[in-house]
Amino acid sequence: MTLQLTVPNMACSACADTITKAIQAIDPTATVEADPKTKQVTIDTQAPADAVTQAITTAGYTVAAA
Repeated sequence: MTLQLTVPNMACSACADTITKAIQAIDPTATVEADPKTKQVTIDTQAPADAVTQAITTAGYTVAAA
């Protein structure tokens, strides 16, 4: 399943790395592409969407409503 999320407070590549690590903590096989310029995070994962959103929120970031 591919998710496309907007993370408005992702400001830099370090933020992208933190988000990537948070998602891979719940799904080690997830593929994450995070772009701080567009604030878009594309995730290819087997984890449920709410678990991915929760992992990003727990890491300290906001996920915008689709």
